[in-house]
Amino acid sequence: MTVCAIEMTTTAPFTIAADGSYATRLAGVGEARYPERWTLSGPEPYAVPLPLSQPEEADTEVSPLADGRVLIHRRVADRHAFALLYPTGPVGSAGAGGGPCTGERPLGAVQPATEDVRVSLLPPSPDGDVAFALEVGADETVVWQVAGSAFGPERVARVPGRCSGGVWLDRAGRLLALDRELDGPTKTVVVDLGRGGDVTPLLQIAEDSDDRLLSAAPDSGLLLIRSDAPGEPRLGWGVLGSSRPVRFPECLRPADAVPFAVQPGQALMPETCGVALRVPEGIVLWRPADRHVFRLAAPVGWLGGGLWSAEGRLRLPYATPEVPCGVATLRRPIAPPAPVRVAPAEVAPVDAEPVDPAPVDVTPATPRPVPLQQAPLS
Repeated sequence: MTVCAIEMTTTAPFTIAADGSYATRLAGVGEARYPERWTLSGPEPYAVPLPLSQPEEADTEVSPLADGRVLIHRRVADRHAFALLYPTGPVGSAGAGGGPCTGERPLGAVQPATEDVRVSLLPPSPDGDVAFALEVGADETVVWQVAGSAFGPERVARVPGRCSGGVWLDRAGRLLALDRELDGPTKTVVVDLGRGGDVTPLLQIAEDSDDRLLSAAPDSGLLLIRSDAPGEPRLGWGVLGSSRPVRFPECLRPADAVPFAVQPGQALMPETCGVALRVPEGIVLWRPADRHVFRLAAPVGWLGGGLWSAEGRLRLPYATPEVPCGVATLRRPIAPPAPVRVAPAEVAPVDAEPVDPAPVDVTPATPRPVPLQQAPLS
Protein backbone atom coordinates (compact mmCIF):
# COMPACT_ATOMS: atom_id res chain seq x y z
CA MET A 1 0.00 0.00 0.00
CA THR A 2 1.46 3.39 -1.01
CA VAL A 3 0.09 6.89 -0.98
CA CYS A 4 1.78 10.19 -1.65
CA ALA A 5 3.01 12.89 0.69
CA ILE A 6 1.30 16.12 1.60
CA GLU A 7 2.52 19.51 2.70
CA MET A 8 4.43 19.72 5.98
CA THR A 9 3.08 21.72 8.90
CA THR A 10 3.74 22.04 12.63
CA THR A 11 4.14 20.28 15.93
CA ALA A 12 3.30 17.24 18.08
CA PRO A 13 4.93 14.83 20.59
CA PHE A 14 8.54 14.09 19.59
CA THR A 15 10.19 10.67 20.10
CA ILE A 16 13.92 10.15 19.57
CA ALA A 17 15.54 6.74 18.96
CA ALA A 18 17.86 5.50 21.69
CA ASP A 19 20.93 5.98 19.48
CA GLY A 20 19.83 9.44 18.34
CA SER A 21 19.75 8.50 14.66
CA TYR A 22 16.06 9.14 13.97
CA ALA A 23 13.08 10.83 15.57
CA THR A 24 9.35 10.86 14.88
CA ARG A 25 6.33 12.99 15.57
CA LEU A 26 2.72 13.32 14.50
CA ALA A 27 2.90 16.47 12.40
CA GLY A 28 0.10 18.66 11.12
CA VAL A 29 -2.72 20.48 12.86
CA GLY A 30 -6.40 19.88 13.53
CA GLU A 31 -7.69 16.91 11.58
CA ALA A 32 -4.83 16.91 9.05
CA ARG A 33 -2.26 14.91 11.00
CA TYR A 34 0.37 12.57 9.56
CA PRO A 35 3.57 10.82 10.73
CA GLU A 36 6.88 12.54 10.12
CA ARG A 37 10.38 11.08 10.42
CA TRP A 38 13.44 13.18 11.21
CA THR A 39 16.99 12.07 10.37
CA LEU A 40 19.38 13.40 13.01
CA SER A 41 22.57 11.43 12.33
CA GLY A 42 23.74 13.28 9.22
CA PRO A 43 25.52 16.62 8.83
CA GLU A 44 22.16 18.41 8.71
CA PRO A 45 18.76 17.25 10.00
CA TYR A 46 15.96 16.68 7.52
CA ALA A 47 12.34 15.54 7.79
CA VAL A 48 10.35 13.13 5.64
CA PRO A 49 6.53 13.22 5.86
CA LEU A 50 4.88 9.78 5.83
CA PRO A 51 1.14 10.34 5.29
CA LEU A 52 -1.33 7.64 4.31
CA SER A 53 -4.68 7.73 2.55
CA GLN A 54 -6.47 9.12 5.62
CA PRO A 55 -5.30 11.58 8.29
CA GLU A 56 -4.33 10.15 11.66
CA GLU A 57 -6.24 10.61 14.90
CA ALA A 58 -4.72 12.94 17.49
CA ASP A 59 -3.98 10.03 19.87
CA THR A 60 -2.00 8.02 17.29
CA GLU A 61 1.51 7.15 18.50
CA VAL A 62 4.66 6.95 16.37
CA SER A 63 8.15 5.73 17.28
CA PRO A 64 11.39 5.33 15.25
CA LEU A 65 13.36 2.13 14.64
CA ALA A 66 17.10 2.06 14.03
CA ASP A 67 16.70 1.18 10.34
CA GLY A 68 14.61 4.30 9.61
CA ARG A 69 11.18 2.70 9.63
CA VAL A 70 8.47 4.22 11.79
CA LEU A 71 6.25 2.19 14.09
CA ILE A 72 2.70 3.50 14.26
CA HIS A 73 0.06 2.59 16.85
CA ARG A 74 -3.60 3.35 16.14
CA ARG A 75 -6.81 2.52 17.93
CA VAL A 76 -9.24 0.92 15.50
CA ALA A 77 -12.62 0.28 17.15
CA ASP A 78 -11.81 -2.02 20.11
CA ARG A 79 -8.40 -3.09 18.77
CA HIS A 80 -4.94 -1.53 18.94
CA ALA A 81 -3.28 -1.95 15.54
CA PHE A 82 0.46 -1.68 14.82
CA ALA A 83 2.26 -1.17 11.51
CA LEU A 84 5.60 -0.08 10.08
CA LEU A 85 5.80 2.93 7.75
CA TYR A 86 8.63 3.71 5.35
CA PRO A 87 9.25 6.01 2.36
CA THR A 88 9.06 4.20 -0.99
CA GLY A 89 10.66 6.78 -3.29
CA PRO A 90 13.12 9.67 -3.34
CA VAL A 91 12.01 13.10 -2.21
CA GLY A 92 10.30 14.93 -5.05
CA SER A 93 9.35 11.76 -6.93
CA ALA A 94 5.59 12.05 -6.43
CA GLY A 95 2.83 14.08 -4.84
CA ALA A 96 1.83 17.68 -4.86
CA GLY A 97 3.73 18.21 -1.61
CA GLY A 98 7.00 17.16 -3.26
CA GLY A 99 7.63 14.36 -0.75
CA PRO A 100 8.00 10.59 -1.07
CA CYS A 101 5.25 7.99 -1.14
CA THR A 102 4.58 5.96 1.99
CA GLY A 103 4.62 2.18 2.33
CA GLU A 104 2.87 0.41 5.19
CA ARG A 105 3.49 -3.08 6.59
CA PRO A 106 0.80 -4.22 9.09
CA LEU A 107 2.14 -6.02 12.17
CA GLY A 108 -1.11 -7.17 13.77
CA ALA A 109 -3.18 -5.93 16.66
CA VAL A 110 -3.78 -6.29 20.39
CA GLN A 111 -7.40 -6.63 21.49
CA PRO A 112 -7.94 -5.96 25.21
CA ALA A 113 -10.64 -7.87 27.05
CA THR A 114 -12.35 -4.71 28.32
CA GLU A 115 -12.70 -1.12 27.14
CA ASP A 116 -10.99 0.42 30.18
CA VAL A 117 -7.64 -1.22 29.36
CA ARG A 118 -5.00 1.27 28.21
CA VAL A 119 -2.42 0.36 25.53
CA SER A 120 0.55 2.61 24.81
CA LEU A 121 4.01 2.38 23.28
CA LEU A 122 7.06 2.11 25.52
CA PRO A 123 10.12 4.31 24.84
CA PRO A 124 12.29 3.10 21.93
CA SER A 125 14.29 -0.02 22.74
CA PRO A 126 18.05 0.54 23.15
CA ASP A 127 18.91 -1.88 20.33
CA GLY A 128 16.51 -0.12 17.95
CA ASP A 129 15.39 -3.30 16.19
CA VAL A 130 12.33 -4.18 18.28
CA ALA A 131 9.55 -2.24 19.98
CA PHE A 132 7.29 -2.85 22.94
CA ALA A 133 3.93 -1.68 24.28
CA LEU A 134 2.15 -1.79 27.65
CA GLU A 135 -1.37 -3.12 28.13
CA VAL A 136 -2.51 -1.80 31.50
CA GLY A 137 -5.55 -3.39 33.09
CA ALA A 138 -7.17 -3.01 36.50
CA ASP A 139 -5.07 -5.72 38.19
CA GLU A 140 -2.40 -6.72 35.68
CA THR A 141 -0.04 -5.19 33.14
CA VAL A 142 1.13 -7.03 30.03
CA VAL A 143 4.29 -6.19 28.10
CA TRP A 144 3.89 -6.85 24.36
CA GLN A 145 6.62 -7.01 21.74
CA VAL A 146 4.87 -5.32 18.83
CA ALA A 147 7.74 -5.05 16.32
CA GLY A 148 10.53 -7.51 15.60
CA SER A 149 8.62 -10.71 16.41
CA ALA A 150 7.92 -13.35 13.79
CA PHE A 151 4.13 -13.68 14.12
CA GLY A 152 2.68 -10.33 15.13
CA PRO A 153 2.41 -8.92 18.66
CA GLU A 154 3.92 -11.31 21.21
CA ARG A 155 3.22 -11.30 24.94
CA VAL A 156 6.61 -11.27 26.70
CA ALA A 157 5.75 -10.49 30.34
CA ARG A 158 2.86 -10.30 32.80
CA VAL A 159 3.28 -7.98 35.78
CA PRO A 160 0.77 -7.98 38.67
CA GLY A 161 -0.60 -4.49 39.33
CA ARG A 162 -1.08 -1.31 37.30
CA CYS A 163 2.13 -0.10 35.68
CA SER A 164 3.15 3.17 34.07
CA GLY A 165 6.34 4.87 32.91
CA GLY A 166 8.95 2.70 31.25
CA VAL A 167 12.74 3.21 31.45
CA TRP A 168 15.43 0.97 29.94
CA LEU A 169 18.28 0.15 32.32
CA ASP A 170 20.71 -1.49 29.89
CA ARG A 171 21.81 -1.20 26.27
CA ALA A 172 20.62 -4.69 25.34
CA GLY A 173 16.92 -3.89 25.80
CA ARG A 174 16.46 -6.60 28.41
CA LEU A 175 15.93 -4.76 31.73
CA LEU A 176 12.79 -2.61 31.76
CA ALA A 177 11.87 -0.47 34.78
CA LEU A 178 8.15 0.16 35.37
CA ASP A 179 6.35 2.18 38.04
CA ARG A 180 3.89 -0.26 39.62
CA GLU A 181 0.89 0.36 41.84
CA LEU A 182 0.05 -2.81 43.78
CA ASP A 183 -1.80 -2.83 47.12
CA GLY A 184 -0.38 0.49 48.24
CA PRO A 185 2.14 3.11 47.11
CA THR A 186 3.70 3.21 43.66
CA LYS A 187 7.16 1.60 43.52
CA THR A 188 9.50 1.05 40.59
CA VAL A 189 10.23 -2.56 39.68
CA VAL A 190 12.49 -4.17 37.08
CA VAL A 191 11.07 -6.60 34.53
CA ASP A 192 13.71 -8.92 33.05
CA LEU A 193 12.49 -9.64 29.53
CA GLY A 194 15.30 -12.14 29.04
CA ARG A 195 14.03 -14.34 31.89
CA GLY A 196 10.36 -14.59 31.08
CA GLY A 197 9.40 -11.34 32.76
CA ASP A 198 10.88 -11.90 36.23
CA VAL A 199 9.99 -8.93 38.48
CA THR A 200 12.36 -7.52 41.13
CA PRO A 201 12.15 -4.31 43.20
CA LEU A 202 14.28 -1.30 42.27
CA LEU A 203 13.15 1.70 44.34
CA GLN A 204 12.29 1.29 48.03
CA ILE A 205 13.00 4.73 49.47
CA ALA A 206 10.42 4.70 52.27
CA GLU A 207 7.74 2.16 53.08
CA ASP A 208 4.78 4.43 52.32
CA SER A 209 6.31 6.73 49.68
CA ASP A 210 5.45 6.88 45.99
CA ASP A 211 8.76 6.32 44.17
CA ARG A 212 8.96 6.65 40.39
CA LEU A 213 11.92 6.33 38.04
CA LEU A 214 12.09 9.12 35.46
CA SER A 215 15.36 8.38 33.68
CA ALA A 216 18.39 6.08 33.70
CA ALA A 217 21.85 6.41 32.11
CA PRO A 218 23.20 2.91 31.34
CA ASP A 219 26.83 4.06 31.05
CA SER A 220 27.09 5.73 34.44
CA GLY A 221 24.18 4.16 36.31
CA LEU A 222 22.69 7.59 37.12
CA LEU A 223 19.01 7.35 38.09
CA LEU A 224 16.64 10.33 38.23
CA ILE A 225 13.73 9.79 40.59
CA ARG A 226 10.55 11.50 41.71
CA SER A 227 9.43 10.64 45.24
CA ASP A 228 7.35 12.09 48.05
CA ALA A 229 9.56 10.47 50.69
CA PRO A 230 10.88 13.91 51.81
CA GLY A 231 7.29 14.96 52.62
CA GLU A 232 6.39 16.41 49.22
CA PRO A 233 7.07 15.33 45.61
CA ARG A 234 10.75 16.01 44.94
CA LEU A 235 13.30 15.19 42.25
CA GLY A 236 16.19 13.07 43.45
CA TRP A 237 19.08 11.07 42.08
CA GLY A 238 20.83 7.81 42.88
CA VAL A 239 23.18 5.33 41.29
CA LEU A 240 22.10 1.89 40.13
CA GLY A 241 23.64 -0.72 42.43
CA SER A 242 25.07 1.85 44.86
CA SER A 243 24.95 1.58 48.65
CA ARG A 244 24.52 5.35 48.96
CA PRO A 245 21.02 6.74 49.66
CA VAL A 246 18.94 8.71 47.20
CA ARG A 247 19.72 12.43 47.34
CA PHE A 248 17.23 15.27 46.82
CA PRO A 249 19.16 18.44 45.81
CA GLU A 250 17.64 21.72 46.91
CA CYS A 251 18.29 23.23 43.46
CA LEU A 252 15.90 20.63 41.94
CA ARG A 253 13.11 21.40 44.38
CA PRO A 254 10.44 22.41 41.77
CA ALA A 255 8.53 19.18 41.25
CA ASP A 256 7.31 20.10 37.77
CA ALA A 257 10.76 19.67 36.18
CA VAL A 258 10.92 16.70 33.79
CA PRO A 259 14.27 15.25 32.60
CA PHE A 260 14.38 14.71 28.86
CA ALA A 261 18.08 14.09 28.10
CA VAL A 262 21.07 12.70 30.03
CA GLN A 263 24.66 12.88 28.78
CA PRO A 264 25.91 9.43 27.67
CA GLY A 265 29.39 7.99 27.74
CA GLN A 266 30.21 8.88 31.36
CA ALA A 267 31.21 5.37 32.42
CA LEU A 268 31.23 5.05 36.22
CA MET A 269 31.01 8.84 36.59
CA PRO A 270 27.38 9.67 37.42
CA GLU A 271 28.30 12.96 39.13
CA THR A 272 29.60 14.37 35.83
CA CYS A 273 26.55 13.53 33.69
CA GLY A 274 24.82 16.55 32.21
CA VAL A 275 21.05 16.44 32.68
CA ALA A 276 18.55 18.57 30.75
CA LEU A 277 15.14 19.16 32.35
CA ARG A 278 12.01 20.74 30.90
CA VAL A 279 10.36 23.36 33.14
CA PRO A 280 7.43 25.71 32.43
CA GLU A 281 9.75 28.65 31.80
CA GLY A 282 12.15 26.79 29.50
CA ILE A 283 15.09 24.44 30.09
CA VAL A 284 17.27 23.75 33.12
CA LEU A 285 20.73 22.16 32.93
CA TRP A 286 22.21 20.40 35.94
CA ARG A 287 24.81 17.85 37.04
CA PRO A 288 24.85 15.86 40.28
CA ALA A 289 28.29 17.33 41.07
CA ASP A 290 26.81 20.85 41.15
CA ARG A 291 24.64 22.57 43.74
CA HIS A 292 23.04 24.92 41.25
CA VAL A 293 21.22 24.80 37.91
CA PHE A 294 21.80 26.72 34.70
CA ARG A 295 18.61 28.11 33.15
CA LEU A 296 18.12 28.97 29.51
CA ALA A 297 15.28 29.83 27.18
CA ALA A 298 14.11 27.14 24.79
CA PRO A 299 14.51 27.85 21.07
CA VAL A 300 11.40 29.06 19.27
CA GLY A 301 9.42 26.05 18.06
CA TRP A 302 11.20 23.62 20.39
CA LEU A 303 9.60 20.17 20.19
CA GLY A 304 10.26 19.23 23.81
CA GLY A 305 13.03 16.65 23.34
CA GLY A 306 16.77 16.71 22.94
CA LEU A 307 20.05 14.82 22.82
CA TRP A 308 23.27 15.10 24.79
CA SER A 309 26.41 14.15 22.93
CA ALA A 310 29.20 12.29 24.74
CA GLU A 311 31.26 15.49 24.35
CA GLY A 312 28.69 17.46 26.33
CA ARG A 313 26.77 19.33 23.62
CA LEU A 314 23.01 19.54 23.91
CA ARG A 315 21.01 19.39 20.65
CA LEU A 316 17.44 20.70 20.72
CA PRO A 317 15.10 19.94 17.76
CA TYR A 318 12.67 22.66 16.74
CA ALA A 319 10.21 23.44 13.94
CA THR A 320 8.96 26.83 12.78
CA PRO A 321 7.24 27.98 9.57
CA GLU A 322 10.60 29.30 8.37
CA VAL A 323 12.63 26.26 9.51
CA PRO A 324 10.39 23.17 9.47
CA CYS A 325 13.26 20.88 10.58
CA GLY A 326 15.99 22.41 12.70
CA VAL A 327 18.33 21.51 15.56
CA ALA A 328 19.77 24.15 17.87
CA THR A 329 23.10 23.19 19.47
CA LEU A 330 24.09 24.45 22.88
CA ARG A 331 27.86 24.76 22.52
CA ARG A 332 28.54 25.99 26.03
CA PRO A 333 26.63 23.71 28.39
CA ILE A 334 27.51 23.17 32.03
CA ALA A 335 31.13 24.12 32.68
CA PRO A 336 33.36 21.19 33.70
CA PRO A 337 33.87 20.94 37.46
CA ALA A 338 37.09 20.69 39.37
CA PRO A 339 38.29 17.08 39.52
CA VAL A 340 36.38 15.09 42.13
CA ARG A 341 37.69 11.81 43.47
CA VAL A 342 34.75 9.45 43.92
CA ALA A 343 34.93 6.43 46.19
CA PRO A 344 34.43 3.23 44.15
CA ALA A 345 31.58 2.08 46.43
CA GLU A 346 29.50 5.07 45.32
CA VAL A 347 29.40 4.05 41.68
CA ALA A 348 29.96 0.30 41.67
CA PRO A 349 27.47 -2.46 42.60
CA VAL A 350 27.40 -3.27 46.29
CA ASP A 351 29.06 -6.66 45.81
CA ALA A 352 31.76 -5.43 43.40
CA GLU A 353 35.47 -5.47 44.14
CA PRO A 354 37.26 -2.08 44.56
CA VAL A 355 38.06 -0.45 41.24
CA ASP A 356 41.73 -0.35 40.20
CA PRO A 357 42.63 3.33 39.74
CA ALA A 358 44.80 2.51 36.73
CA PRO A 359 43.03 3.07 33.38
CA VAL A 360 41.61 -0.11 31.92
CA ASP A 361 40.06 -0.26 28.45
CA VAL A 362 37.00 -2.44 29.10
CA THR A 363 33.29 -2.12 28.45
CA PRO A 364 31.37 -1.71 31.75
CA ALA A 365 29.08 -4.62 32.58
CA THR A 366 25.37 -3.98 32.90
CA PRO A 367 24.79 -3.15 36.59
CA ARG A 368 22.63 -5.55 38.53
CA PRO A 369 19.38 -3.89 39.65
CA VAL A 370 19.16 -3.78 43.43
CA PRO A 371 16.89 -1.75 45.71
CA LEU A 372 18.22 1.68 46.62
CA GLN A 373 18.68 2.26 50.32
CA GLN A 374 16.56 4.34 52.71
CA ALA A 375 16.68 7.99 51.68
CA PRO A 376 17.42 10.74 54.21
CA LEU A 377 14.20 12.64 54.80
CA SER A 378 15.76 15.75 56.35
